[in-house]
Amino acid sequence: MTAKETIISGKAILGIEFGSTRIKAVLIDAENKPIAQGSHEWENQLVDGLWTYNIDRIWYGLQDCYADLRKNVIAQYDCEIEQLAAIGISAMMHGYMAFGGHDEKLLVPFRTWRNTNTGAAAAELSKLFNFNIPLRWSISHLYQCILDGEEHVKDITYLTTLAGYIHWRLTGQKVLGVGDASGMLPVDSNTKSYDKEMVRKFNELVAPKGYPWKLEDILPKSLSAGEDAGTLTAHGAERLDISGHLKPGCPLCPPEGDAGTGMTATNAVKQRTGNVSAGTSSFSMIVLEKSLSKPNEMIDMVTTPDGSPVAMVHCNNCTSDINAWVKLFKEYQELLGVPVDMNQVYALLYNNALKGDADCGGVLAYNYISGEPVTGLAEGRPMVVRSANDKFNLANFIRTNLYATVAVLKIGNDVLFKEEKIKVDRITGHGGLFKTPGVGQRILAAALNSPISVMETAGEGGAWGIALLAGFLVNNHRNLSLPDYLDDVVFAGNTGTEIAPTPEDVAGFNAYIEQYKAGLAIEQAAVKAKKA
Repeated sequence: MTAKETIISGKAILGIEFGSTRIKAVLIDAENKPIAQGSHEWENQLVDGLWTYNIDRIWYGLQDCYADLRKNVIAQYDCEIEQLAAIGISAMMHGYMAFGGHDEKLLVPFRTWRNTNTGAAAAELSKLFNFNIPLRWSISHLYQCILDGEEHVKDITYLTTLAGYIHWRLTGQKVLGVGDASGMLPVDSNTKSYDKEMVRKFNELVAPKGYPWKLEDILPKSLSAGEDAGTLTAHGAERLDISGHLKPGCPLCPPEGDAGTGMTATNAVKQRTGNVSAGTSSFSMIVLEKSLSKPNEMIDMVTTPDGSPVAMVHCNNCTSDINAWVKLFKEYQELLGVPVDMNQVYALLYNNALKGDADCGGVLAYNYISGEPVTGLAEGRPMVVRSANDKFNLANFIRTNLYATVAVLKIGNDVLFKEEKIKVDRITGHGGLFKTPGVGQRILAAALNSPISVMETAGEGGAWGIALLAGFLVNNHRNLSLPDYLDDVVFAGNTGTEIAPTPEDVAGFNAYIEQYKAGLAIEQAAVKAKKA
């Protein structure tokens, strides 16, 4: 089939992912190739000290993203999207969306993964469960609300993530993919559902409060990739496509978090594979052969979309600060009257950075737009630090800001590779850091002292990943496992382009990271001295 025939016949598959700065839709054909895209730019807001997205903006963003996709389909193929073979919904993981009342409305504004106000709750739950519970996980948010005596807690009837919320409103089903579920509460990889002992301990912990709910009653049902997660209702079709052309009835795969879709999009769901997603935030995912020797607050244990254990290092900050610096250079070009092509600006600055010193000449950058739990910062202050004798030039300046995008990621992964002796055969990168060919790849290879692969599809991102999971639901005619389906059907042996680290780059990054860790006291002092 041609792309147009695929769309007209209702065989196309739609993936939509809510990222931190962009909502993206990807339409794929039966060969898993993207045939159309749509997007909507958005940004979180800091309201009453908490990072959030307004619920009306969530729906406007979804509808505008789909409308952009529809417009592009009409322009490219001169046809309408009337039916789809399947849909997948993905979103940034974790956070807190609590619903209640007879109409099950949102009880408090959506609290995103970026919030770091849950320290007391996360610490207490980590001790109770003997399991690292990160600040951003839904269970941390819930328990922090309990510790803070928030009134709405008694009224909760349903607790879910952003992906789970959108899926629920489109299908009526209160379900969640196991990968996203594992970021709400730890999951037992044997049962592919929430750890029963931890559920019991939590219920006992909060029993004196007398809430009318039990934890297991307010969480979404955990589903593995390929399981039935409901179909698009008439109301759901109207909410997604306000033009009224899209018909209801197509199946939806289990909604997943951006970590799961990143693993899928990089073919990293098999043991001893890993991936790094580097955009507004960054995280690495290494699929484990065995459990870690002990809990570590830098390492989050989650799962693949089919329930295998994964060691995750999550960093709140990645490219936001370097993007801000690049925009300054754009402004300078505009002042000179030079036409601005942002892709060219990035390419020139990033490639020039590779000419800098391997240790950045002593110049340090901290890209902490928000707090960074891995390094113990509840708040952030972006800054560049240098002494009079450091080699301060443009190449070193951009290079240190590139190093900063993956510095915290290195600190966490050093625990996995040096202390836990984890083995990995392939790490694949995707996300905005890798858009300029070769540069982000080389920086990450130096940081992790490991070859890094990037595929041509890296730019498709999580929306393509969730579309692949939707395809796994309806096109897995051979009943393959998810790893085998990705290996045999989707990627067919393609492992991308690999860059190996050089000894000079590794030595330079290691010298840089030691200075970086020593300089964290400067960041801490800045947070204390300048309150937002």
